[in-house]
Amino acid sequence: MKTFITDDFLLYNETARELYNNTAKNLPIIDYHNHLNQYEMLEDKNFENLSQVWLGGDHYKWRGMRANGISEEYITGNKSDYDKFLAWAKTIPNTIGNPLYHWTHLELLRYFDIVEVFNEESAPAIWEEANAKLRSPEMSVRNLLKNKNVEFVGTTDDPTDDLKAHEDLAKEDIDFTVSPSFRPDNGLGIEKEGFLTWVEKLEQATNTSIESYDDFLSALEQRVNYFDERGCRSSDHGINVIFFENATKNEVSAIFAKRQKGEALSEKEVEQFKTYTLVTLGEWYAEKGWVMQLHINPLRNNSTRMFKLLGPDSGFDSIGDRLLADKLSGLLNAMDFNDKLPKTVLYSLNSRDNNVLAAMAGNFQSDEVPGKVQFGTAWWFNDTIDGMEDQMKTLANIGLISNFIGMLTDSRSFLSFPRHEYFRRILCNLLGTWVEQGKAPKDMKLLETYVRNICYENAKRYFAI
Repeated sequence: MKTFITDDFLLYNETARELYNNTAKNLPIIDYHNHLNQYEMLEDKNFENLSQVWLGGDHYKWRGMRANGISEEYITGNKSDYDKFLAWAKTIPNTIGNPLYHWTHLELLRYFDIVEVFNEESAPAIWEEANAKLRSPEMSVRNLLKNKNVEFVGTTDDPTDDLKAHEDLAKEDIDFTVSPSFRPDNGLGIEKEGFLTWVEKLEQATNTSIESYDDFLSALEQRVNYFDERGCRSSDHGINVIFFENATKNEVSAIFAKRQKGEALSEKEVEQFKTYTLVTLGEWYAEKGWVMQLHINPLRNNSTRMFKLLGPDSGFDSIGDRLLADKLSGLLNAMDFNDKLPKTVLYSLNSRDNNVLAAMAGNFQSDEVPGKVQFGTAWWFNDTIDGMEDQMKTLANIGLISNFIGMLTDSRSFLSFPRHEYFRRILCNLLGTWVEQGKAPKDMKLLETYVRNICYENAKRYFAI
């Protein structure tokens, strides 16, 4: 059976088709937040088979396979790559209505020109055809990015990372920019078991001794400078539960000293440490012109049994439901009070928070940077047709969708970039629907400006690319 993805896929009116084909389709891609492996980009790796590039590390697919009753040995276990691929082929016919169904077929079509619907029957031939192409030089990692017109890749990096791969990539003659992103979650997680071990890693990275909170801040600032010198444009923070608790530096210094001694901290003390530290980081980001991304409200590692077996980021996270408005307001206001709030992108894994984030963004705008505080794109479990439409409608209702910085993949897969096509089709269809319903004029020049800016220009300006 041939693919259902036609030229008009997700484009349900003439205005949508014009906007996509004339403007969105060929714009470069700025993927400002993902989890791609910079060492594989430096090596210009060729993957051996479709299972490695498709299923390795992709917890979206892993969750789908588990929901289909696939044994873990075919997901993260020791079964062969081909057996895992067949398990995915068995699962995919059951995913209609899930974006995995669309992503899978878009990736087969756009990377391999494979037009067959993917299932157990078609899987053996698809395996052979895709693998033969994957091994060719034209399908190396760098060419996968180049051929999808990727202009910018923002990776995710711990402050203690040496960024050697980024340094080497910057010297290479490649057609895209690879930029590190500063992800200091380990430095904020003072309540976590591994915090002091991470502080030791920070000591090694900075060649300093951290005996006090002042030393800790000094080491973090050194790493901010280190990242900045190597092309960093953004920080990223995974925040399970939003926090805000006022504290003086002396109070936080005492809290840090308690933790160094192995003493237990109260919930208030943990929040005071996190608040003071993140506010300080945010002020440094503002000085550097960086973007601060806050990813809020995941509920992580729900299955203790599977966490002990596989570790984090294995497909056992879900949506949190903690309220965030008051504390998020306090956190942003603490940075804004002295006019040191950086450009900030707000995401929540709970779509219930969409109105809150869209409204919150409007409190802290600037005449220097249009859309300085962004209500970020639909994230993770919201990265669906309905989720993306809802995020964009909410932003348009409460803020200005014209200044929206658009889509990111948040992916670990080098085959994930058709997700930008997915987003662009949904955006064009939404704008086209508003025109067809009489909610907007069919001013193609204006509409094309919206599409160009949301898909490309706004992010390029916002991240100073």
